[in-house]
Amino acid sequence: MLLELAIADAYGAGFEYADEMIVNNDLSRYVEHPRFRLIPGTYTDDTQMSIAIAEVIVAQAPWTPEVLADSFVRAFKRDPREGYARNFYHFLVGIQDGQEFLSRIRPDSDESGAAMRAAPIGIYPTVEKVIEATTIQAAITHNTPDGINAAVAAALMSHYFIYRLGAKRKLGQFLEGYVSGWSKPWEGKVKSKGWMSVRAAITAVMRNDTMSELLQNCIAFTGDVDTVAAMSTTSYAYALAAGSCSQEIRQDIPNHLLTGLENGAYGRGYLMDLDKQLMSLVNKKIS
Repeated sequence: MLLELAIADAYGAGFEYADEMIVNNDLSRYVEHPRFRLIPGTYTDDTQMSIAIAEVIVAQAPWTPEVLADSFVRAFKRDPREGYARNFYHFLVGIQDGQEFLSRIRPDSDESGAAMRAAPIGIYPTVEKVIEATTIQAAITHNTPDGINAAVAAALMSHYFIYRLGAKRKLGQFLEGYVSGWSKPWEGKVKSKGWMSVRAAITAVMRNDTMSELLQNCIAFTGDVDTVAAMSTTSYAYALAAGSCSQEIRQDIPNHLLTGLENGAYGRGYLMDLDKQLMSLVNKKIS
């Protein structure tokens, strides 16, 4: 899940808000963004904050705003990287711990941040627990109806596939049972609002049968594509996190995207190990 999310995140980062780059969407390589100084094959904040969430789950630490905020700050401080919104990046640079994070943050965003990091929460064994845990983590930064609902839908998407709750074509119907507005197919560009990227991810997952097609389809939406794609894993990231857990989606991400993903201290190897720890918790009573 996290590995595929990172691949989607890194691949999508070269296309984010750069529609002119769409001609390079052939999965042949990680591309360099025309304006942002990101090294091709490097993941962004989407993956880093998902790692922070996953580490709390694997440690089975108390699921509180304080513990989660500490994890966000720790993940950033040990491995500062570009990709965060400019103001949030400087916010993280200027604080020291989770307590300061909570005292200074303005949790009124309705954009995609809470959703982009929610995919690992799908590992919890019940829908009720997924919703509860997602709401707590989302409210730290995105304590708005759209921010929380988008995050819940993202987490439930991965939960649906991890626990084999139904056919891929019924994903939208399943989500509608808990949060409304997610079964209508997405069309057009994906902008910064969280509900937009989640709906695009759901649409992409439901209509594609291979991870390669899924990743390309997410990029083709244009706009905030790195977040979209990670959701398929968390559209890029959402979609690929969920898609990696689906038995109906062929796992055919090109090997050169795997080997080309960064592999420093918190890169490919770390993600693979954390994935194993995370998936070992499936069907276990974790709180």
